[in-house]
Amino acid sequence: MVADRNGIEVAGLVRRFKDVVAVDGIDLTVAPGEIYGFLGPNGAGKSTTVHMLTTLLPPSAGKATVAGFDVVKNGPAVRRAIGAALQEAALDPLLTGRDHMRLQTALHGIPRHERAERGDELLERVGLSLAADRRVRTYSGGMKRRLDLALALVHRPRILFLDEPTTGLDPQSRNALWGEVGRLAKEEGVTVFLTTQYLEEADVLADRVGIIDHGHIVAEGTPTDLKAEIGRPTVEITPADPEQRDRVADILRRFGELVQVSPDSVAVRCAHGDLDLAEIIRALDVEGLPVANLQLHAPSLDDVFLEKTGRTLEGAAAEAETDPEPEPARR
Repeated sequence: MVADRNGIEVAGLVRRFKDVVAVDGIDLTVAPGEIYGFLGPNGAGKSTTVHMLTTLLPPSAGKATVAGFDVVKNGPAVRRAIGAALQEAALDPLLTGRDHMRLQTALHGIPRHERAERGDELLERVGLSLAADRRVRTYSGGMKRRLDLALALVHRPRILFLDEPTTGLDPQSRNALWGEVGRLAKEEGVTVFLTTQYLEEADVLADRVGIIDHGHIVAEGTPTDLKAEIGRPTVEITPADPEQRDRVADILRRFGELVQVSPDSVAVRCAHGDLDLAEIIRALDVEGLPVANLQLHAPSLDDVFLEKTGRTLEGAAAEAETDPEPEPARR
């Protein structure tokens, strides 16, 4: 396995929790400066993988190198090279944002004369300059996530791990965080390993995507390539008479697989890449079923997830359990 100073290499990585195999022999490579989106529902193994790659959890089997260092043999070197903003931000509600930056810069050994400047620079970068002297207990969820990101960047890490960084954020906060992550990769060459349940997030940010389900990587590639591989558009029809929804569904079933898009419409994922809308419309006309609205959806990452796992990501997230509680890491 070739280890790169700014990359990630994983081979046969396994993590067991008693009788549960949370991660089951995954292989992946993340190139330097790449944003790698790790998609999957809760319980699929995303967070467990991140905990192993950040040395918070020892693997049960397999091997992983991060920034050129083995996560088991060279844990301290890995931790010096990476930044991590995990699902639960470790913030003290009684400290201010500026207090947190002072503490973090000291812990990372930033020279004393550089600490204030580095803290102010990062607070400004994440849009918290005006709130820097407020206690964190007064921060919104989005402000806490942005502060957590700033703290992860204090020591200028070569690799950044973001574990579902925008969960629960409003659209404005989410877009602001997306912008900063994209800038870090593009302008500073930071490698980003991003776990997410949001398909839009992966589509916007990720250079490549890996989809994990039940501990296995079931698909990997660029968002464009994965969508092209599926190549099956979806037709969504809202009948003029809601009482005719079942009849419309019966007709659309002839053209492919029915999928749920909204409660008021009927949607079919076409059986083949080639689609003849006129044929669908003629079939509805023959049955005397007027249409209030018709939309054609290009293949999406949700289509890819459905194709590879048999579930939509939203449905998978709703029915899945969370990852098992991590055991204490061995240092």
